Amino acid sequence: MTKDDVISRISRTGILPVIRAASSDEARRAIDAICAGGIDTIEVTLTIPNAVTLIETLTQELPAVLFGAGTVLTADDAKGCIDAGAKFIISPATDRDMIRTCNENETVVMPGALTPTEIVGAIAAGADVVKVFPVGALGGVNYIRSLLAPLPDLKLVPTGGITIDTAASFIKAGCLAVGLGSDLVDLAAIRAGRADEVAATARCVLNSIAEARTDS
Repeated sequence: MTKDDVISRISRTGILPVIRAASSDEARRAIDAICAGGIDTIEVTLTIPNAVTLIETLTQELPAVLFGAGTVLTADDAKGCIDAGAKFIISPATDRDMIRTCNENETVVMPGALTPTEIVGAIAAGADVVKVFPVGALGGVNYIRSLLAPLPDLKLVPTGGITIDTAASFIKAGCLAVGLGSDLVDLAAIRAGRADEVAATARCVLNSIAEARTDS
């Protein structure tokens, strides 16, 4: 799968669920619920215990799903995730060594940045896509519109403070996709055995994204 294929797949789905959990087992149950709801692009964060092993297992057992690694802070961590099968690497910040490692390994890299200077700098350093984080702290979708007005060709995936109700507005504004955390990945529901509710939420937000693209 080429970089363009990965970016196209992320764009088509429009949602990157951000998986954070107390254990690999809990993360897996959340992922299964989200996939049951039709979402086939998943960010597995390195804050999960044994996350790299989990990524390796997931890529082998669920080959139809596109898995990437999140909260990747170093070049070494990026390489470990790539070796485990991650098809994209996401970081909350911009680290040039990490970007270089991903580029050398032909893997999509999505570093975090916030201001126009940071975002343009990340692209210049070799980023394929930029994670705008934390977008909610700077005005949410209105901030994205302000960024894309002078820089319409940016490939942005905003995260931080986005909800299932506001996700579609970011797609309408011109984002490649959106990152959704606890509002979609409801660990309380997973722990209580209500995985069907998480699957239903996933279906709902997928539909809202599809409608946003139809309307735009």
